[in-house]
Amino acid sequence: MSAPVAQEELPILEAVINIRNRLTALKRDRAEYIKPSEVNALYQAVVKQVTKLNDVRDDNTTYNNRVDTTLADVFSLLSLCYLTLGKTKECPAVYSQLASMRQILTHMEESGLYNETDVLPFQRRLQDLRSIVQHDAESGKHPEALTKLLERQLNELDAIVRSLQESLSDISVELIPVHQRLVTIRRQLVALAAKEGNHKAELKPLAEELRKIDSKRVNGKFLGPGGIVPTSQAICSSLLEECFDILQQIKAQDDSKNVASSLKPIHDRLEELRAELENLVLTHRWSLRETDLYNYSLSLQEIDKMRIDGKFVDADGNRPPGQYVLLYLLRRCYGLIYRLLSSSEPVSEELMPIANKLSTVKKCLNEVYKYGGPFSPRDLYPYQLALYQIDSMRKDGKFVGVDGSVPEGQGIVMAHLSECHELLEMLKESMDEENNQYYDDDDDDDDRDPESACEDEVEQ
Repeated sequence: MSAPVAQEELPILEAVINIRNRLTALKRDRAEYIKPSEVNALYQAVVKQVTKLNDVRDDNTTYNNRVDTTLADVFSLLSLCYLTLGKTKECPAVYSQLASMRQILTHMEESGLYNETDVLPFQRRLQDLRSIVQHDAESGKHPEALTKLLERQLNELDAIVRSLQESLSDISVELIPVHQRLVTIRRQLVALAAKEGNHKAELKPLAEELRKIDSKRVNGKFLGPGGIVPTSQAICSSLLEECFDILQQIKAQDDSKNVASSLKPIHDRLEELRAELENLVLTHRWSLRETDLYNYSLSLQEIDKMRIDGKFVDADGNRPPGQYVLLYLLRRCYGLIYRLLSSSEPVSEELMPIANKLSTVKKCLNEVYKYGGPFSPRDLYPYQLALYQIDSMRKDGKFVGVDGSVPEGQGIVMAHLSECHELLEMLKESMDEENNQYYDDDDDDDDRDPESACEDEVEQ
């Protein structure tokens, strides 16, 4: 439970709630693009309140009251606004990505189900994000309070990643392949448990592989070369037993999807969230506004907080069957949000329709060039028209926003535009070469003996 808010912090809380309401209204307004000027004004307002908060607080005390939770909401919304504006290489955009990574890494640490290939991408991504924060800290582009906050969060996530890697280092070299395969099988089993329908055909090869792994044990232990007993037996053995347990649960309750009726509302909500997020992964270039992810994150956090000691419970405090399925869906949703955040392009939503159109034109031109001609001017006209329309949108060589500002992503869009023009010129050149070849062939026909030409005409 959060601590009470001190009297001197009440005006700050009121101001921060007001900022959150304005950001929420900005997020909901789909009729207009988010304007950089509006986001910047709200960002400066937040910085002002954080400065006031630092002045009334002790640096050596850890605080967790309503001011902190509201500020976390504000920073999440601001971060998503920065991503929507294409400002992916600035400090505020880092915040939401770190929050998403923390959720996934915490669940990985809790479950103990991961291998080296799962951890390395997070380690590399943390290094990339740290370089963004360090650059902004050195340049003074953003306030010291923000860069320090992000550095502290980066250090905390680095500590979690190191802890995960240390846990993996405890597994002996001989058992690493077994451990990696068991982690993969468990994920496949839980994914099957969350799917509709009967899974007998898909379960059979997994069950056979588990029995094959189990047969390698002697007196309940995995053996290494020369009959030695490697360390970390408990990790692999418990993971193997857990896989068999999930396998039996799926077989026993395949028809009811292994989810108790008391957990069905949570299951249905998670299924709904997963379906929407998976659809966004497929269509995010055309339909995603990064600020939309805030509602998904909020919903998942609310569901996550319903767990007691890591498990979902019913009204009587019991732990009904179906825990594996719900945890799989919850973690799957967290993973999809992180995937959407990390794949966010440094292009403003205002320029994204142009970038998407150019990407489509470039793809079509590449296909046309790949398969070759013959072409006519009429064939290339639609592409010329599309590029002309995009070119005419520029002012002084730049794409300008509705409010007169210059949106992020000019370099990427201009690069796409140049590539399209180059491809179009290459196609025109190949068309000219084909026409020249055609006229050369006509000239050759004219140079033949007139009688032969006449004979040809007669034969035709």
